[in-house]
Parts: sequence; C-alpha cells; structure tokens
Amino acid sequence: MRVPFLDLKAQHDPLRQEFNAAIQEVINSSAFAGGPFVAKFEEEFAAFCGSPYAVGVGNGTDAIWFALLALGVGPGDEVITVPHTFIATAEAISFCGATPVFVGVDPVTYTMDPAKIEAAITPRTKALIPVHLYGQTADMDPIMAIAKKHKLFVVEDACQAHGAEYKGRRAGSIGDAGAFSFYPGKNLGAYGEGGAATTNNDTLADWMRAFRDHGSKEKYHHKIIGWNGRLGGIQGAVLSVKLRHLASWNDARRSRAALYRQLLKDVPGVTLPVEAPDRKHVYHLFVIRVADRKGLMDHFAAHEIQCGIHYPVPIHLQEAYHSLGLKPGSFPFCEKSAGEILSLPMFAELKDEQVDFVCEQIKAFLGR
Repeated sequence: MRVPFLDLKAQHDPLRQEFNAAIQEVINSSAFAGGPFVAKFEEEFAAFCGSPYAVGVGNGTDAIWFALLALGVGPGDEVITVPHTFIATAEAISFCGATPVFVGVDPVTYTMDPAKIEAAITPRTKALIPVHLYGQTADMDPIMAIAKKHKLFVVEDACQAHGAEYKGRRAGSIGDAGAFSFYPGKNLGAYGEGGAATTNNDTLADWMRAFRDHGSKEKYHHKIIGWNGRLGGIQGAVLSVKLRHLASWNDARRSRAALYRQLLKDVPGVTLPVEAPDRKHVYHLFVIRVADRKGLMDHFAAHEIQCGIHYPVPIHLQEAYHSLGLKPGSFPFCEKSAGEILSLPMFAELKDEQVDFVCEQIKAFLGR
C-alpha cells in the first residue's frame, strides 16, 4: 500500500469548482497584487485567529520579518528564539540586522522552555519569538509574563499552528504579533507562497502594511525603506475558499493523530508526541522519535511509505550561523532529538487503513 506523506490532490479535488470560480473572479477583476480579495481574506483570517488585524504578505518569513521591523528590532538588538525550528525564524531576525539568541526547548512539547529564557536576556534583548511547533503552541503565559517583566516584545511564530489554541486563545492572538505561513503543505495552504501577520495593535498593523509595500502608505510616497512582500490576489481568493474548511480539516488531523496514538501507545521504542492539557494541537505534523531512524526510513521506503524529518540539523549547527560560535553540545536535547525525530504521514484525508499500515510497518521493523 502506498502512503504519501501529504496528498494535496485529495484536498483540492473536491473543491476544484470553488477554486476555479474564485480564481476566475480575480482574473475578471485583474486584482492580482493585493486588492479586494486579499483584503477580504485578511478580514476573515483575523476573525478566525481572534485578532483585530491580519496583514497578508508574501510568505511566512516576511510575516516574522515585517513584525520585527514594525516593532523596531534592528542592528545591535538580540531576539531570543529556539534552535529547533525551520531556519526562517532565525533568518527574519538576521534580516533585521539583529542577532538570534537561542534557548532550549521543553523535551516533551519541543517548544520554547520558559525556564531557560531569563538566563539568556541581556541589555540588548528586544524580543522573544516562541515557535508553535508541529501544530502545538508554546507555553505562552509564562513567556508573556517574562516579556512583560523585562519589557520585551513577543512575536509568535505560528507558521505551523493555524487554529491551534492555548487556554482557549488561538495562536497568533496572544503576543504583540503572530506570523503565519501559507506554504502549500500547511494546514491552511495557498496555491504557492503566502503568509500573514496578525496583531491586536492598529499602529503595528499599519507599519507592517507599509513594509510589505515598499514602505509606502500612499502610492509613490515612501516614508521608509520597505520591501515587495505583498500577498497576491489569486492566493487571497484561494485562501478564502480553504479557510472555510480549515476547522474541519484540523479536526480530521486530530482524529488521525488519535488513531496513531491508539495503535502505537504500547510499542516499545517509539516516543509519541504529547499534547499539553491546556492546548489544542492541530497536528501540522505527527512527529515520533525512534533510535534507528535511518533503518525505519529505509523500511518505510521499501513499503512505499513516505515520511519526513523536521528538522535534521538544529539552527545553531547550521553553516549559515557558524558565526554565532555555538558548537555541538550547546543544546544537547535538540541535538539528540534531531537524530531521532521522524514525521509520519499526516493530512486531513489520510485514511484509517493507511494509518493502520504505517503503524503495522513500525511494529514490524521494531519487532525484528
């Protein structure tokens, strides 16, 4: 049985007529760069997240970057985040001219460990970026308390957490800003690249709109040096269609995750993901840990099961960040888990028999 890691065709085919109609409407109006379809999606997505404002941008990296710029992060500043995330989190900090400072993650949730933050704060620290990883939020109450105590900004990297909740609040509505990616494989994915930044602050939203549009609040009048980071009209229209289905897709992902847990709960050698009791996980990824990851991946390949690794090299050990001077051993848990984590097939349309087959093959491999 072939089991894909992700099947976008299964998601798109039932909605093809809706997509075609939405795209045709954009074509008929020629509103391709920003415009009314983006504005409509921004309003809908802000309401979904429980934030007054959403600013559509070119991708998730732009969303983090523009949020930091709007908060005044710049050269000489430090921004605290985690090494166990996609490199875009750190890149956005670097693009501001600031320096990323890493702290360890909670070994249960893989999200920022609040107990590690204060030791990393210096007079140059300007902001914190907790990463809501794999579809689960970071522990935001203590993070926000630390930020308030030290007068720091908080930007939630929610690029994998569309609809995730922390104590009843949606990801992206808790910090000063939230950043989302609409890369096609995300829980809410565009027909290409896309992103959005959310905020409760109208001034911050206004500055982020300026940064995405060459620093302009009025056409051809540029108050600041900005960037071309607009969300396209076709992407806005497609995302509006998909947003109507996001809650049910997230519920389906949670159902798939529950089946994985049921079938793997008593399997020795498998560490399952943990959903913290005060959070609602939306399972962008279902990530297990196994000691012999390569062996299991080879076994999967022989049985036509696709999988992934998120992420094989922590950011502090990436060549791009060798200038930070961090060596192996700097973050032992991140480094150890990077050699063991494995992302199993996960998408809303995943069938019970496909989950059964994946779990059977895990048991067969570990039972050798």
